[in-house]
Amino acid sequence: MAGMLDEVLGKLEVMPEEAKAELTKEVMEATKDMAWIPSPGPQTAAYNSEADVLLYGGEPGGGKSSLLLGLALNKHRRSLIMRRQYTDLGHLLEEAQKFNGGKEGFNGSPPPKLKRPDGKVIDFGAASKVGDEQHWQGNPHDLIGVDESTQFAEIQIRFLMGWLRCADDPNQRKRVVLATNPPLSAEGLWCTEWFAPWLDEKFPNPAMPGELRYAVLDVSDKHVWVDGPEPVWMEDRKKHITPKSYTYIPASVQDNPFLDGSGYDKELDSMPEEIRSVLMGGFKTSFRDAPNQVIPTEWVRLAQQRWREDPPDGIPMCAIGVDCTGGGTDPLVLAPRYDGWFAPLIEIPAKDIPKDRIGSISAGHVISNRRDGATVIIDLGGGYGGSTFEILNENELEVQGYKGAEATTRRSKDGKLRFTNTRTAALWQFREALDPDQPGGSPIALPPGPKLLGDLTAPTYKVRSGGIQAESKEEVCKRLGRSTDDGDAVMMAWFYGPKEANSALEWIDQKAAHKMRGQSPKVKMGRQRRR
Repeated sequence: MAGMLDEVLGKLEVMPEEAKAELTKEVMEATKDMAWIPSPGPQTAAYNSEADVLLYGGEPGGGKSSLLLGLALNKHRRSLIMRRQYTDLGHLLEEAQKFNGGKEGFNGSPPPKLKRPDGKVIDFGAASKVGDEQHWQGNPHDLIGVDESTQFAEIQIRFLMGWLRCADDPNQRKRVVLATNPPLSAEGLWCTEWFAPWLDEKFPNPAMPGELRYAVLDVSDKHVWVDGPEPVWMEDRKKHITPKSYTYIPASVQDNPFLDGSGYDKELDSMPEEIRSVLMGGFKTSFRDAPNQVIPTEWVRLAQQRWREDPPDGIPMCAIGVDCTGGGTDPLVLAPRYDGWFAPLIEIPAKDIPKDRIGSISAGHVISNRRDGATVIIDLGGGYGGSTFEILNENELEVQGYKGAEATTRRSKDGKLRFTNTRTAALWQFREALDPDQPGGSPIALPPGPKLLGDLTAPTYKVRSGGIQAESKEEVCKRLGRSTDDGDAVMMAWFYGPKEANSALEWIDQKAAHKMRGQSPKVKMGRQRRR
């Protein structure tokens, strides 16, 4: 970028004075109504992008905050610019006053506001906790700009987008701009799913920076990528949905003429490696782990890299973890396990499970997906899984209840650590199974996906007098703004049921016995074994 600017400036220097004056006049006329002018390159591309939802940045120094303010000052009537904490707004407010030419129209009382002489309004807000974003309910804005958006929970962004409108001017452009560096915690992994064509390395049809792609949301609020902007029929929602357009435009300090050559890149290079590698990785590197994170992020990533589509030969389905729905919006999630290999998780939307038949319908889904006499583990926390457990038990299936808050006598693999409850023991046991440095390596292979990665790496722990205590599911869900159904189902499936360590010889014998008949080994235990 600096080279291109040098070339342009060099050409200006040798222009005849008359031509230079004419060019200056044209530029001044073209920009006379602009309070801010974007820099050439990615910032200009983002400024002119037609996307309904734009992701901009990916590395520090790309002019993310300036882009939000420039759009608000030049192109929008009423804008909302958000940071996670009010204390983070300081630089934005200083920049806004600089572009505004002073403090005229600025009110610094929380929430800060800037009213321009031309009638444009910029609201500045924050939402440090999930739920704080609801203070903006009913306040329409035609630009919603979220600075460092991966610090926000997904539910917060979705809620804010619900008030993107401009009722008094149907011709006013409406858009969402998410300006951010890569996520530093599991809280921001939703970004990968939202912008999968650009950020997910396994996306089947990758998109180029700035290219428009179109998506609608299904009944589970997951993005479904479609061919174009025309309305599409969504069977699960029983209506036609008009897609939103999305794009991602990467930018870095090298794209910012005000910082390139200023030495800022040296400051970035001097940051701690664990932070620098994330911020400079353009969504391609792991975020840093919390000091007291139960399961290391890299261990889960390695398990997802080991995963292959087909289960290991000769290994039966050993267990199936079941995170039950309570009849709200959270789905029923099933996690089938074949020793250390986990099949793709099965998700049944809550709307497909009538509230008056949750137990019987959920049990039916379990039975239809269960194979080889696998142990069924039902989450009984919160009381949602009780009816499902009873129905499966009455039908003499091998079913195990899981109550995370119950006391446990289990210890860590080396026998040195005690746990205050079953949830902690289950999380720690899965941590030990994921450890790549154990003899023979980790046996775990997990289906790829940012949600499962985020679920498993979100819980933290504390050291109590009674032993290690993991963060409760309720605390984690409150912090993330969503339920950790996928991770809990996987964790439960590993906690109970047979594994290679205690059943390998039996599986080998069964495989030999059934080879001629093309049958799979069975998990023989519980009532089946007593018969």
